[in-house]
Amino acid sequence: MGSATTICSDKTGTLTLNQMTVVEACAGGKKMNPPDNAKQFSSTISSLILEGIAQNTTGDVFEPEEGGAIEVTGSPTEKAILDWGIKLGMKFADVRLKSSILHVFPFNSEKKRGGVAVQLSDSMVHIHWKGAAELVLASCTSWLDNNGLVEPMTPDKMNEFTKSVEDMAAVSLRCVALAYRLFDLQNVPSEEQRDNWKLPEDDLILLAIVGIKDPCRPGVKEAVQLCTHAGVKVRMVTGDNIQTAKAIALECGILDPNDVPGEPTLIEGRAFRALSEEGREAIADKISVMGRSSPNDKLLLVKALKNKGHVVAVTGDGTNDAPALHEADIGLAMGISGTEVAKESSDIIILDDNFASVVKVVRWGRSVYANIQKFIQFQLTVNVAALVINVVAAVTAGEVPLNAVQLLWINLIMDTLGALALATEPPTDQLMNRPPVGRREPLITNIMWRNLFVQALYQIAVLLVLNFSGKSILQLKDETVDHADKVKNTFIFNTFVFCQIFNEFNARKPDEKNVFTGVTRNHLFMGIIGTTLVLQILIIEFLGKFTSTVKLNWKLWFVSVAIGIVSWPLAVLGKFIPVPQISFKDYIVNCYSRRKGAPEKLG
Repeated sequence: MGSATTICSDKTGTLTLNQMTVVEACAGGKKMNPPDNAKQFSSTISSLILEGIAQNTTGDVFEPEEGGAIEVTGSPTEKAILDWGIKLGMKFADVRLKSSILHVFPFNSEKKRGGVAVQLSDSMVHIHWKGAAELVLASCTSWLDNNGLVEPMTPDKMNEFTKSVEDMAAVSLRCVALAYRLFDLQNVPSEEQRDNWKLPEDDLILLAIVGIKDPCRPGVKEAVQLCTHAGVKVRMVTGDNIQTAKAIALECGILDPNDVPGEPTLIEGRAFRALSEEGREAIADKISVMGRSSPNDKLLLVKALKNKGHVVAVTGDGTNDAPALHEADIGLAMGISGTEVAKESSDIIILDDNFASVVKVVRWGRSVYANIQKFIQFQLTVNVAALVINVVAAVTAGEVPLNAVQLLWINLIMDTLGALALATEPPTDQLMNRPPVGRREPLITNIMWRNLFVQALYQIAVLLVLNFSGKSILQLKDETVDHADKVKNTFIFNTFVFCQIFNEFNARKPDEKNVFTGVTRNHLFMGIIGTTLVLQILIIEFLGKFTSTVKLNWKLWFVSVAIGIVSWPLAVLGKFIPVPQISFKDYIVNCYSRRKGAPEKLG
């Protein structure tokens, strides 16, 4: 997640609160003001609307017998429409008793609608549809006026209704249309054949259009801005009307009002789906909002972005989101509203369904990645220095300054204690000031190579000089040969350990000159440094037989610390050395190409 370059986010429940309320309605051919005033139209249209709300729903209403609050269940959209019906005077149980359900067509994410066929007591059959306003509206050939009379859907009236939908969408309302049609009971399939009955979707009569408000989550705009600042592009993929999606995207900061006109930042799912694979890849980078998208459109977008080299994170909560969650590099399922299928297909579960928590995942992912790099830089420096010192000494002098027990202690500092000190560094705000690590970026960066070489060369140079000239430098000529060698080797061991202790501070901030920023707040790091220091003193002063060392006087202790502490200013000076932007391997290849006179191979 720390390497994510783009996040394809759902709208409902992730960017918004998923607390929906009907705030605007159009019925009987006119706007209802307020939207829950049933007295504005005839009993005919009122009864048909309430019949459609009560029967064409996956929610339920529990009405207490004596007092108490009415409890509404279902999806947020269903609950909003059922609440609106209750405000219109709907008695849920009574309305459902007046008709019997013949067949249900569950909401389909591809068609963006759901329907039900009901038979009334007088044997009349009504087929009610509810779904995306512009799609249901396109299937309407007539509409019910304020007096309950069926009027033909003229072009002017269609434009009027379309304008109402656009106006609602422009103020970030989710638009849902209710429509119905009459059906001949004789044409209803037998009970055994109804499972395959395809409810007619044409020649519908428009009943009402409602606008549902789902406010943005507090802090989501700041979270989106933080992602953008960190080089992570946030894209909204929603099943809502493109105008509704645009309004929410502007409110959340995903879209900039100053975006260049003509750029395909907004696109409908069907338009994206109709493109060839090459066409989808060509515009995938530019897409910020995809409206009226199906789960398959979301999957196609994820594939196109991955083919372009992006590290893609996807949020989802429904069963239909599972393919996209599985295909993405990082699948983020919603812990509250997410289905079990979505959670099983994901890599991370966001417990509070909040986009701001996705940003925390980015921050922690980058922190883990950076901590691994810090530890690798520190470990490689110790490895390179210890290896070179012992190999050179063994080849030239026939003996090594660092014995097996001493190397075991150094290895303990390098591996266990080093991992605890560096890999547990908490995330900082500065991690969000850098671009994401690309899919093909090397784990060991050029900055790490530079720091490694500077510190390793310093340690190798100092310790080899001590190995070959240590007796004279430390003025040990008056000592016996055996004791002089032990003092020299103990001093080399002690100095090498102090070089690692001070270099551990440098490894905390590989690309910053001030390596002490926030060090006192990391109590584990300070505790490990203190523990290492105490154990080193005990090893030198009291465990000589075990480690083949001798006690050192205070002057040699002071010199060991002084040599180690030089690594701090050396690290600062080393960071003034420029490094190429391309990888070390590509840099070598380019240099070779220049020598061969082939500049066309550069890059």
